[in-house]
Amino acid sequence: MERQVLDIFQWVWGSHWDAVWGFVEPVWPLVWTLVKIFLIIAPLMLCVAYLTLAERKVIGAMQVRLGPNRVGPAGYLQPIADGLKLLFKEVIVPSQANTVLYILAPILSLATALAAWAVVPFGETLVLANVDAGLLYIMAITSMGVYGVIIAGWATNSKYAFLGSMRSAAQIVAYEIAMGFALVTVLMVSGSLNMNEIVMQQGSGWFADKGWSILSWNWIPLFPMFIVYLISGVAETNRAPFDVVEGESEIVAGHMIEYSGMAFALFFLAEYANMILVSALVATMFLGGWLSPVGFLPNGLHWLFLKVCFVLFLFLWFRATFPRYRYDQIMRLGWKVFIPLTIVWLVLIGAWMMSPLSIWK
Repeated sequence: MERQVLDIFQWVWGSHWDAVWGFVEPVWPLVWTLVKIFLIIAPLMLCVAYLTLAERKVIGAMQVRLGPNRVGPAGYLQPIADGLKLLFKEVIVPSQANTVLYILAPILSLATALAAWAVVPFGETLVLANVDAGLLYIMAITSMGVYGVIIAGWATNSKYAFLGSMRSAAQIVAYEIAMGFALVTVLMVSGSLNMNEIVMQQGSGWFADKGWSILSWNWIPLFPMFIVYLISGVAETNRAPFDVVEGESEIVAGHMIEYSGMAFALFFLAEYANMILVSALVATMFLGGWLSPVGFLPNGLHWLFLKVCFVLFLFLWFRATFPRYRYDQIMRLGWKVFIPLTIVWLVLIGAWMMSPLSIWK
């Protein structure tokens, strides 16, 4: 891709290209990296904005109503209106708050949600950083998101906010362990921490050779882990039915209660960016990433997009269907159900891989 971009620039500048390239060449690696970051972040922010609209439309349809339908044609400009409204509102810092941490918390929440995209592969060569420890990087970065929530709860000097952030920390720690074990099984069957190789491994095997790639993806042999990772992802992003962090009936808006304007909008963006990230990780590690489900259709970025949309639809469906869990039920599910289940399945997968019946040899 880099070569094609340089060829276009060469064609645009024509005979002046050698002089321009002599000036640009020392900083080109930095410029190219920034261009790739922009090409990931810009569509992602657009997707985040329109995911809020999709959520309101989908839940509206499930409740037999229209959803947003006033701003723009059929309500399609509603996210723009919401964003502009929050942008022009004043950020009011509480008098007893720690100002530096108050401002830092939403930035930290969003930064961790965006930084994890560096190793998510969009195609065989379409990846920002094709590092060998991609899976480890994902686990490290995503677990840092909780710091933004804890700092927000503490910095605002509000009992409600602090209670919400404590709930969030306990919840994320509980489900992070189960998610970690689920990723260990993916590592075991793939034999690599590289996200690209994890996808490529899912495109090999008996079924893939017969043209049924969908049956060789990790979601079948690792089905319990797929379900655990998906549900843990919902809990990790504080989405319904695990949204006790901002349980309106008990603690109003949780850690965001004292936030307004753009600071509040950053938390909002972080939540939806995390939803898209978890969906992309589920699609990459269990649903074959950019691989086509059948042999006669070409692989491509569009398959990853469709799989992410499917997982996001499940997020919205859960919110429209299930009532909120009680806090003790959430803790029980994480510690007493998911963690033992993942440990048992980890041992079973190890035994299966060592046996003559292994499908990964």
